This record gives sequence, C-alpha cells and structure tokens, in this order.
Amino acid sequence: MTPQSVPGPEGQIPDATVDATGLACPLPLLKAKQALHALAAGQILYIVATDPGSARDIPAFCRLAGHTLLATEETGQQWRFWLQKH
Repeated sequence: MTPQSVPGPEGQIPDATVDATGLACPLPLLKAKQALHALAAGQILYIVATDPGSARDIPAFCRLAGHTLLATEETGQQWRFWLQKH
C-alpha cells in the first residue's frame, strides 16, 4: 500500500514512496531504511507518516546516515518527508 507520489518542493518526482500511516515507532523509520536500501545514490524517497516521533526520527536518521533531507511538511497529524539517498 503506497500513497500517491507527491512532487517535492523543487518539483522532484520521488523514485519510491513509503506509506507509514498508522505505524508506530520504530516502524516508519525501518520502512524508510528498507526503501532507501533498494534505491541508487541520488534517488528520492517520499515518506508519509502519522507517528509524531517521525518528525524527530527521520531527520536525525538522515543526519547520521548522510542522506539529504530535501523537505519536510506537516499537515495536521501527518508528516511528509522527501529524502535523497547518499
């Protein structure tokens, strides 16, 4: 189950999408890591999550792993992230 890919703030079209809505920590981060593993360097991953911890976990993971967090967006109880694999 994946949400529709949403272009990033610069109009980038994601190469993969992770729908982590309804999943509790640490599952959104684990799903993101699995999806990134399947991507080549430079490709973009779009993540949608409803777990509030994702707002902290996904950016921290990007810093630690060296991936680029292109953008984040919060709408109500949903967080969206666009990551570029390093």
